[in-house]
Amino acid sequence: MPKASKRRTRWSQASVEGRAPAFPGPIWGLTILGSLSLNLVTIALLASLYEGHGLLGCEAGSSGFVAEPEKAVLIAPPQSSAEEVEMVSAEEISVSSTAGSRPTSKDAIINLDHGDPTVYEAFWKRIGERGDIVFPGWQSMSYFSDPSNLCWFLEPEFAHQVRRLHSLVGNAVVDDGRFIIVGTGSTQLFQAALYALSPPDAAEPMNVVSAIPYYSSYPTVTDYLRSGLYRWAGDASTFEGDAYIEFVCSPNNPDGSIREAVLSSKNGKTIHDLAYYWPQYTPITGAADHDIMLFTVSKSTGHAGARLGWALVKDKDVAKRMTKFIELNTIGVSKDSQLRVAKILKVVSDGHELPGNKHRLFEYGRRLMSVRWRKLRAAVKASGIFSLPEFQSSLCRFTGEETETYPAFAWLKCEKEGVEDCESFLRNHKLLTRSGRHFGVEAKYVRISLLDRDETFDLFIQRLLSLR
Repeated sequence: MPKASKRRTRWSQASVEGRAPAFPGPIWGLTILGSLSLNLVTIALLASLYEGHGLLGCEAGSSGFVAEPEKAVLIAPPQSSAEEVEMVSAEEISVSSTAGSRPTSKDAIINLDHGDPTVYEAFWKRIGERGDIVFPGWQSMSYFSDPSNLCWFLEPEFAHQVRRLHSLVGNAVVDDGRFIIVGTGSTQLFQAALYALSPPDAAEPMNVVSAIPYYSSYPTVTDYLRSGLYRWAGDASTFEGDAYIEFVCSPNNPDGSIREAVLSSKNGKTIHDLAYYWPQYTPITGAADHDIMLFTVSKSTGHAGARLGWALVKDKDVAKRMTKFIELNTIGVSKDSQLRVAKILKVVSDGHELPGNKHRLFEYGRRLMSVRWRKLRAAVKASGIFSLPEFQSSLCRFTGEETETYPAFAWLKCEKEGVEDCESFLRNHKLLTRSGRHFGVEAKYVRISLLDRDETFDLFIQRLLSLR
């Protein structure tokens, strides 16, 4: 029998190519039983909240990571075949029935409801073993990463690579005065921020708002647990009051617009969701410098299955309360995920900083997104029954060039006479999208993910061209 010290747990890029949907982070208030395993009821509830927005995160320390790419092996999990769904009626089609799967025929149902970033799969396959990491069996066994850190479960190497990447791209201020909070998915960090900003002794729950069209999970996540600390209050543009928490998503999900806070008050708080503020989607016009900024590895590198993201927080007390929320919720965040993502972020930064490196993620992503948007605009124009928003080009400080905006989602409006519900219209043509009603606007709009694999995207364009 081999010695324990020789045992290895091997992770590789290929090991996360499975098709299971990424569920939101753990929800505040889950009963902690024994090993903290989630029961089936909890999993079902989490599944009902699934949203392809991404992962968010905290800053702390660890024992570092052991990377032995020359010994790494690619382990591909079994690929479960996608369920075949007959187009019978809108009610009988599950939105998640084809999520993450490849189309099996030209008539296959195309699920573009979720923002599942499989578009980056090809890039990471080219990277090969440089994206691999090997863990000794004894590593990362403790709850603690760095007990001296405010966020005691934050791996130092992950924090280092987060700061390095932001400094490289120039999309956020990451000086030593910022606290990094790591979280298991965006849902957990959204709730941690809401918990941290809501007065515990207020007579009424804090109002949570966002300007329409807002990210569809904001209302759901805010009201899901019916917290006495905060409640969803709708469109920030029509909100009247002095005390509030405003979510600002920029570039905005779903329409790709650049956003600023709508409200201003001494008792108001703002959370900036910057999941898409990366060079492949939008020009980097400056380093964001806000009180709370949320980022996700899901949309920056495509590793949604790692379930990891981070928050950059100015105020120490707010950072403490966010850390406390995560401590009570899940007793920290997976060290394995943090170390794996640290390696991924290192590969990304090395690709852009080291001379002679041809594998540059942001160049790859921007080139690919520009091609997809060009094809999409041509198809929309040819159809004559849809419209898309227009975007102005700006100087990108990362590339040094005048560049355009290529959002991760298309905000499509149906202009066809007699069609009031665009989601239903497209569903009848085996295209699954997300209705504008989920984003606080009329049903003539739908959000369509542009982050799926090439074969899915190409089939979507063909299907769109057939509509009149």
